[in-house]
Amino acid sequence: MEIRKFRLDDKKMMKLSNEIRKTVFIDEQHVDPEIEYEYEKEGNYYLLFVDDKAVATARWRETAKGIKLERFALLKEYRNKGVGTVLLKEVLNDVKPLLKPVYLHSQVRAVNYYKRVGFKEEGAHFWEAEIEHVKMVFD
Repeated sequence: MEIRKFRLDDKKMMKLSNEIRKTVFIDEQHVDPEIEYEYEKEGNYYLLFVDDKAVATARWRETAKGIKLERFALLKEYRNKGVGTVLLKEVLNDVKPLLKPVYLHSQVRAVNYYKRVGFKEEGAHFWEAEIEHVKMVFD
């Protein structure tokens, strides 16, 4: 496995990232593309490769509340194999030194995944893109 970090201006890497996001969020979960591709300019992006194939992507950005982790997407055939956890831990290692609160909006079905690496639920459940979510903060 290899993780590559990039910014919005790396067109080749963004294309690969967007293909994964389209597959997972738009095709599988029916998220509106307008919602999926907001805040693109502020993002710090990641792609995880397995055997030279881009299979997972993520980003983080700074907000008024701290560092928000977003757009974690993993192709279906690579799920539940530890691949996503490798990517999440890499992102956390990069943002921890910033010494700001780290949080995300987790789909309810992914809460246990984030809990395993140290996130805790905070507040009531809410709906984003017609999917139930909960705010989670890194402890």
